[in-house]
Amino acid sequence: MSVRTVLRTPFTRRTWSEAAYCVVGLPPALVGFVLVLVLLAVGTALTLSLLGAVVGLLLLTAALGLARVLAAAQRGLAARLLGERLPGPPPVPAASGPLGRLDVRLRDGAGWRSAGYVLAKLPLAAVQLYAVLGLWVATLLNLSLPLRWGLLGQYPDHGGGAEASVVNPLPFGGGAPHITTFGGTWVAFAIGVGLLLVAPWPARGAVAMDRWLLHGLLGPGALESRVRDLEETRALAVDDSAALLRRLERDLHDGAQVRLVALAMSLDMLREGLGADPGTDAPAAGGARTEGGAEGARTEGAGTEGARTDGVRGDEGGRSPVDAARLRRLADTAHRNATEALSELRDLARGIHPPALDDGLPDALDTLAARSVLPVRLTVDLPRRPTPAIETIAYFCAAELLTNAIKHSGARGVEVEAAQRDGAIRLRVTDDGRGGATLGGGLTGLLQRVRTVDGGLDVDSPEGGPTVVTVTLPPHA
Repeated sequence: MSVRTVLRTPFTRRTWSEAAYCVVGLPPALVGFVLVLVLLAVGTALTLSLLGAVVGLLLLTAALGLARVLAAAQRGLAARLLGERLPGPPPVPAASGPLGRLDVRLRDGAGWRSAGYVLAKLPLAAVQLYAVLGLWVATLLNLSLPLRWGLLGQYPDHGGGAEASVVNPLPFGGGAPHITTFGGTWVAFAIGVGLLLVAPWPARGAVAMDRWLLHGLLGPGALESRVRDLEETRALAVDDSAALLRRLERDLHDGAQVRLVALAMSLDMLREGLGADPGTDAPAAGGARTEGGAEGARTEGAGTEGARTDGVRGDEGGRSPVDAARLRRLADTAHRNATEALSELRDLARGIHPPALDDGLPDALDTLAARSVLPVRLTVDLPRRPTPAIETIAYFCAAELLTNAIKHSGARGVEVEAAQRDGAIRLRVTDDGRGGATLGGGLTGLLQRVRTVDGGLDVDSPEGGPTVVTVTLPPHA
């Protein structure tokens, strides 16, 4: 952790969001704890008795339903303040008959996990509240001591008897120095500066424990999460294939097809400009019309054989002279259309499978680094070649991340690392730009692409940089 990070942390948006989460979390945690605990305790006691078993079971189902509601509210609070967006559990399955519905609700695993979270949240919320209020209040009081002493007159000097104590944020221990002079208040100010740098971290630790509970108790189970991921990746793969086919059709229709049509029209005009084959009985070109053969040709003025007709010099075949400049322009247009059509078809083929991957991913990444306008430091450690599908995904991810760094980060250099460790391929792209990147825009498309092969994408981009994007892929699809 750098000194810059330590100095910036107390003033970041994440720190204040976590502090707000800790402060507002205690009241609903207290209410939920009391209600759920009372319903569970009374319901369990009545269930164990013979006379109140039915009422006890109903109270237990009510406790589980209330726990689901409180857990949903907690997921919403975590999503708003922490950015933790957890999918909600599936609804309770439908059942027929009162006994069936009662049985389904008592077997509701998500409800029992929600109840466990509600009960565990109260002590954690108390720790979170103290981590915020205890440290931050002590920090503010110590920082403001010189102001309160010297300007506000909170500690007037009565013959040297006035004194103040440095506020200790810990609930135990004493020995805090006592301040008896204005100069000594700066000792409290220095302690307040130290507390200011330390204050965010206890709250962050408490929030990290809460995140762990959120994922463990309110998040989807391992099997449920795997099924949901498979469903989403299958849908993404189908959508990606359909989008690829639409893009290919559009590129062919709007690009190469138009060029080839223009080429055919230019060649047709070129053929008409050259006139008919001398060995065939073709009609006269260029608009010269004969009626009844050469003897009946229409002339302008006093006409004889071989006279100029309609501005076109006739001959025995009725052919017009060749306009060399016009034919040259037609030939240039046809050549240009053919060249552009070939270029578009080449780019289209490169978008499907880059030729640089023919020699493997290391050479392809080296080609990307060589073509980059920013200096790129490339490190590749791939002892075994991945499958072609994984190589293609890794190549396009590296190309997209390099493009983003060039266009949006304001970086002066980029570092690309591709390594195979622990049975996975990790592609890491780091730039020294301004930071602040989030998982959205073009990165969302990359995430969808890597998820189709059970990969992952992680973004670490604090304000001020650096930005580190890590793509994790399996060695084979």
